[in-house]
Amino acid sequence: MKKFLNHVETLLDESLAGFARAHADLVELHVKPCFIKRKQPTRSGKVAVVSGGGSGHEPLHIGFVGQGMLDAACPGHIFTSPTPDQIATAAEAVENGGGVVFIVKNYAGDVMNFDLAVEMLECPVKVVLVQDDVSLPKEHDIGRRGVAGTVVVEKIVGAAAEAGVDLAALKALGDKVAACTASIGVALSGCNVPALGGPTFTLPPDKIELGVGIHGEHGRALTDFTSATEIVKQMAEAISEDLKPEPGQPALLLVNGLGATTLMELYLIYELAYQFWRQRGLDICRSLVGNYTTALDMAGCSLTLTLLDEELIRWWDAPVCTPALRWGC
Repeated sequence: MKKFLNHVETLLDESLAGFARAHADLVELHVKPCFIKRKQPTRSGKVAVVSGGGSGHEPLHIGFVGQGMLDAACPGHIFTSPTPDQIATAAEAVENGGGVVFIVKNYAGDVMNFDLAVEMLECPVKVVLVQDDVSLPKEHDIGRRGVAGTVVVEKIVGAAAEAGVDLAALKALGDKVAACTASIGVALSGCNVPALGGPTFTLPPDKIELGVGIHGEHGRALTDFTSATEIVKQMAEAISEDLKPEPGQPALLLVNGLGATTLMELYLIYELAYQFWRQRGLDICRSLVGNYTTALDMAGCSLTLTLLDEELIRWWDAPVCTPALRWGC
């Protein structure tokens, strides 16, 4: 394993320092406890939107701090939840009289620590739980994982918060968009975790992992490596079976790279997925392609489909100005 690093123990600290310096016009780094917050203060009464999770998924979540999205993000160690004191301190730093909404991916550590942070805070707090990974059944004992659909939830809730929507309505909006969002990933290789010194798993040359998690967890099936058309078909069918979209339904299609897949491949995947759903009558009216929720250096990608209405389209199109997502500002 070859990585640009000095020491495994200092990799995250040095990376966060570089991130904050590179985007010093937008964000600030708080060191102890560690979190990234907006540089510019928000208006009085605005609901603060806070998220976070293990590092290694960049630009999630730190790359989405800024106008129209997150007020703060709490990075844990690689693939490890942030601590309750990180989360509570970040929330206190950005709360401005309107309360706080936490956007949380459904992993046991994240859920537990964000819940503990809620108990530590004196301001009103609501939690939106993201469970978009359709590779797991709805009746799974700990629920479905939160993966790339988190970006869509953060963007839409963040836009509404920027516009002055109150805490209760933001909670309802977040639950709404989470419920109409579904994702599934596929890995061509495992990811190399610096602390492990190697990959989380290895695959035979003729196999892929369908339904893989963003921490290198195994997926729903070890299946044959085949054409891009067939791989996309398997992924898109799993999403369609879950969301059951109707013909004419407007939708957002996100093709997300897992860290080591070229944009050439990701745009090919987008075209195949677009054609799959267009042939079934969906109106793919919004799109996003690139690395937004990575798994370190995993080769692979994920598909996310969000069913839209006029309200969700309005919030998706609203201006956003963050290090990793920017339009209309």
